Amino acid sequence: MKLLPRLTSQLEGKGMADPKGMAIALLKKRGHMTAGGALTKEGKKRQALGAAGRAKDRAANASGRGAVEYKYNAKTNQATLKK
Repeated sequence: MKLLPRLTSQLEGKGMADPKGMAIALLKKRGHMTAGGALTKEGKKRQALGAAGRAKDRAANASGRGAVEYKYNAKTNQATLKK
């Protein structure tokens, strides 16, 4: 799924008043979207990862381990260490 619709859906699920506007603001703040609404180079890179890749990347960055050490759970949108 594309980056903006995925984030919009997640924020909508959390009950945000303007999920699309908030998603755009977050993507711009993170440097993933330009002021004109186009994805930046970094945004395109994140979008290419997909949901599983982004979850593994978040977990790896938080722990200092490699992304390949994690498995993705689509139900929770989280990555956990492989056993």
